[in-house]
Amino acid sequence: MQCDDRNENMATTPELQKRNEAVVVGDRVEVIVKSRARVKAYGEVFTPLRMVNRMLDLVKPELETGPGFVDKTFFEPSAGDGNFLTAILKRKFAAIEKRYTPAVRPKESLFALASIYGIELLEDNHQAAQAAMLGEFVKFHKRNGIKCSPRTNLFRSANHLVSTNILQGNSLTGIDPKGNPIKFSWWHRVSNEPAIVQREVFTLASLRHENAGTLDFDVHPTYAPSRIDHVHKEVRADV
Repeated sequence: MQCDDRNENMATTPELQKRNEAVVVGDRVEVIVKSRARVKAYGEVFTPLRMVNRMLDLVKPELETGPGFVDKTFFEPSAGDGNFLTAILKRKFAAIEKRYTPAVRPKESLFALASIYGIELLEDNHQAAQAAMLGEFVKFHKRNGIKCSPRTNLFRSANHLVSTNILQGNSLTGIDPKGNPIKFSWWHRVSNEPAIVQREVFTLASLRHENAGTLDFDVHPTYAPSRIDHVHKEVRADV
């Protein structure tokens, strides 16, 4: 069925239109609602890709063209299955391809991955979001002819960054499924060492407005500076 201009030529099948569970855009089906029960229990409604891209267009300089765009951080407190996260990553990767030589793309792609954070409440969505992020990373390197098999440091570091940056938990309470505080890691480049990263752990709670400017780095394990493609080795500085 062809819809009017208000829906931007977006078609739906009669069943999907009635249930409002998915939309068909061109040859792509986008799930908007997995089930009415999930909407009722969790308020779960997925953002259509066209809306994701419109919103990201508003921050294009920070995301794609401005100075230091690779390291600009983005945080999605309700990550769903990763549609916002992967859209951000794709744009950063496209900009890296345009602005960086092939030799430094692996390093810059890891820093781009390290700059994106997300929290998702539901386990199935969380797993899907992590898989989508890692999948985009692998596709980027295959497209550039760079080895990124599970045995490479490149893949292992990417997998580690995804597992530490895309977490399951409740972003309102700051608690993970085991009842512990949600902890993130800030990955920042070491001055004058463009391939070296310093990891600093902090809790989500310390990001809240009443604690602004007082991230609790000093109460967590400390890590030695590391090559960005060796972060999976987790070399500690306090042992």
